[in-house]
Amino acid sequence: MSERTKIYFASDFHLGIPNHNDSIERELKIVSWLNKIKKDAAEIYLVGDVFDFWYEWKRVVPMGYVRLLGTLAEICDSGIPVHFFTGNHDLWTFGYLEKEIGLKVHKEPIKIELQGKKCFLGHGDGLGPGDYGYKFLKKIFTNSLCQLLFSKFLHPSSSFSIANYFSDKSRISNLEIKESFQGEENEWLVKYSKEILNSEHFDYFVFGHRHLPLDIKLSEKSRYINLGEWVNYYSYGILEHGHFELKFFESAFSKAINK
Repeated sequence: MSERTKIYFASDFHLGIPNHNDSIERELKIVSWLNKIKKDAAEIYLVGDVFDFWYEWKRVVPMGYVRLLGTLAEICDSGIPVHFFTGNHDLWTFGYLEKEIGLKVHKEPIKIELQGKKCFLGHGDGLGPGDYGYKFLKKIFTNSLCQLLFSKFLHPSSSFSIANYFSDKSRISNLEIKESFQGEENEWLVKYSKEILNSEHFDYFVFGHRHLPLDIKLSEKSRYINLGEWVNYYSYGILEHGHFELKFFESAFSKAINK
């Protein structure tokens, strides 16, 4: 067995869009990637929006994703820690993923030392300046009373109809639209990371949400990494011996945006 020296990171699979067949094809690719990396993975971090919509009722979870969930359960059972960060599309998890699959669920960004490097990890939604509309909505989405009312009075089928409506409006669901780099001065997660650096050092800021594979030097000893997504880029990160690198899995793309 290979020595487990690598920590893997990926985000924004957005399983469920744009349709069932394409989602299954992407899920199979993700499973293939997981089966490859489990041979030398010390840990795996899934940094938000694994699902384009996820909500757990008391005795009901969304149909589908069995290939991914089964593979993740197998990896967890083998003793490899798998971390699952909630994103803005899949923040409604209430115990199923922990108890049945074995994932370590994080609902907020975390500060952690990995391989001697101080890391700030999170999906990235609602951080930094602006986006006040979403920040207000997130307070509603995470409010325990609102979640109780949603669970008690809205049938799962109806909730998925609402979720699909909003997914159809999202940029990531339209495969013809790709995000573009706005420049460091306009990238809100870069701004957020630089603001944090004013008071506390981190070697790596690692986020998803932006849907662009980015590797930006913030200072001589600090970098901002965005993991990209798996609708267009199939990008992921590896931390090995303290060095972070973005890579691409069976993708036409081969290089992140470096600044």
